[in-house]
Amino acid sequence: MIAQNINNIISDIPENVKLIAISKTKPNEDIMTAYKNGHRFFGENKIQEMSRKFSELPKDINWHMVGHVQSNKIKYMAPFVELIHGINSFKSVRIINKEGNKNSRVINCLLQLKISDEKSKFGLEKEDLKEIIFSEEYLKMKNVKIKGIMAMATNTPDTNVIKSEFMFAKKTFDEINSSGYNLEILSMGMSNDYQLAINCGSNMIRVGSLIFGERN
Repeated sequence: MIAQNINNIISDIPENVKLIAISKTKPNEDIMTAYKNGHRFFGENKIQEMSRKFSELPKDINWHMVGHVQSNKIKYMAPFVELIHGINSFKSVRIINKEGNKNSRVINCLLQLKISDEKSKFGLEKEDLKEIIFSEEYLKMKNVKIKGIMAMATNTPDTNVIKSEFMFAKKTFDEINSSGYNLEILSMGMSNDYQLAINCGSNMIRVGSLIFGERN
């Protein structure tokens, strides 16, 4: 089922959209089923779990950290993480740069833009996000690269609300790119709203339950 679910989603999305299979809480066997089907992009929301899976599973897997990032734990994933999705402070950008330097690599990350009023949603206000990207301090950093924006819409059945939030993220993404900085990734859309997100300009989706089934 897992392999078929991935194939169904990939056949349903444009070629330029990357699918991150959210494997948090799922056993290695499930990940390996997807892996044997050719999938290499997986997302976790806890650094300890991702580090364990990294050590136990094939080394050509691209690991994405999609959960809320505690800055004191960045060092544990710095040697191997492919992309950190939810950065919402300049402090975290500084720490990623420092840990990247220690590991002699450039660590890619996305800044999380606040598009929802829900208290459970983290994120930077638009102006604060722009301030980080265009700051002299960030532009001098050698071991961190802000590759794009991540956004999470309100959990609501009202698609008009979700669409307006996604469009706000796309507008912010375009404004930054027209101001001279090259953002590549707009990560938004999950199992329940990825089609709408893609229609609004997303080129990276984070899908879990549609692939692996509901979590207990």
